[in-house]
Amino acid sequence: MDDSFYNVLQWFAFAASVAAAWLVASDVERKRKIGFWVFLASNVLWIGWGLHAQALALMALQVCLAAMNIRGLRKNQES
Repeated sequence: MDDSFYNVLQWFAFAASVAAAWLVASDVERKRKIGFWVFLASNVLWIGWGLHAQALALMALQVCLAAMNIRGLRKNQES
């Protein structure tokens, strides 16, 4: 794939990360749950971009953040 795909990909990853943070901060439980799913999508997008950029630290960070997002999903389901 050419670089223009990856340039767009990073902006989608950025937008998903910001939207997820906004949703997770909501007082509405349903929005918080959606936010964790959007965060997981952003983790996948960032890993995709990181593979292209060979950004190993970014990919490792996204794996760790994905684990925390899964934890957040579980905690929200318990409440």
